[in-house]
Amino acid sequence: MSRIGKQPITVPAGVEVKIDENNLVTVKGPKGTLTKQLHKDMIINQEAGVIKIEMKDESQNSLQGLTRTLLNNMIIGVTEGFKKELEVNGVGYRVQKQGNKLIMNMGFSHTVEFEDRGDIKIEAPTQTSIIVTGIDKEAVGQLTAEIRKVRPPEPYKGKGIKYVGERIIRKEGKMGKK
Repeated sequence: MSRIGKQPITVPAGVEVKIDENNLVTVKGPKGTLTKQLHKDMIINQEAGVIKIEMKDESQNSLQGLTRTLLNNMIIGVTEGFKKELEVNGVGYRVQKQGNKLIMNMGFSHTVEFEDRGDIKIEAPTQTSIIVTGIDKEAVGQLTAEIRKVRPPEPYKGKGIKYVGERIIRKEGKMGKK
């Protein structure tokens, strides 16, 4: 049996969870509303502010854990939200926010622009840091990965865009003959 999947989810006050036909789940909270179609072979029971996930077939342990995690992330998203932080390293690399656009100068002959996407907001508090926030964990992670993909960190000097706290394994440059 799945260790994660059998744990109950407590629904905090102010959050409304609605489970429709074929496991279409809608979670409404103070920060917004999320809707997701979960796997049809899972049985989602809600009673007295507690949600339990059960399997129709015992061979679906991983699906039970996945379903519970997705549902828990939706509840956390509408109550607290999610945040990912990036930092920009490199001479001449800088970012700035103009209106709802993030404008990045990353050493190319052109600037790279990203716009806010619905509930996902991009902030640039300094010229070398980017913060992506939103209620959908998957969408926040996807947008953050797309921004990082513009200039991934390189292993020789560490220049590029990296996650805050990410450790870049550095390589030694070429050595001349002795």
